[in-house]
Amino acid sequence: MIDDDQICTFYLDKQVFGVEVKAVQEVIRYQTMTEVPLGDESVCGLINLRGQIVTAIDLRNRMGLPERDPEHLPMNIIVRSACGNATSFLVDRIGEVKEVDNQNFELPPGTLRGVARDLVRGAYKTETDLILILDMERAMTVKDA
Repeated sequence: MIDDDQICTFYLDKQVFGVEVKAVQEVIRYQTMTEVPLGDESVCGLINLRGQIVTAIDLRNRMGLPERDPEHLPMNIIVRSACGNATSFLVDRIGEVKEVDNQNFELPPGTLRGVARDLVRGAYKTETDLILILDMERAMTVKDA
C-alpha cells in the first residue's frame, strides 16, 4: 500500500511502473552525465540539476531487463527519498498521473523473479494495466564497487 492516492507512471520495456506523486520532484528529458568510475553498473552517472548533483540510476539495468535501444534516449524522473536525497531514475518513457484506490492494492505478482521482485512493493490493477509500484528506497540503494 502507498501513502498517496496518486501515482506517477512510467514504462520499462512494455511494463507499467509507478511511484507516489508526492515523491516526484520533476520529470525531465535526458541529461548529459558525468561517469562514476568504479560505480555500480546500474549507476549511469551524475547529472547537474541547477547546481544540485544527482545520481542517475538506470532502472532497466536495476531490474535486470535488457539494455535500451541506443537510439532511444531515456527520460529522467527525479525523486526524493524519505531523508530528502534526490535521485534520477532513467526510464523508457513517462506515463501519466493516475488516481489509485488502496483497496485495489495487491502483493507483487508471483511471476516477478530476481531483483525485480525485491524492487516492487505491490501492484494496482486498472481497467487497462497492471501497475507495479516501485520501492524507491530499495531502487536507490546500489552496491558499492
